[in-house]
Amino acid sequence: MPPTLIASIYGMNFDVLPELHWKAGYPLALLSMLVAAAIPVLWFKRRGWL
Repeated sequence: MPPTLIASIYGMNFDVLPELHWKAGYPLALLSMLVAAAIPVLWFKRRGWL
């Protein structure tokens, strides 16, 4: 669910996010989605639930 939240924020059509004008804004958004997806997976594996 966290990657979906991040993707939905960056997928909206508005121009007030300053990082939308950064050259590294899109790669950083993708990286944050990957990190947000990896943290729960690693947590569940560590707890033995996966």
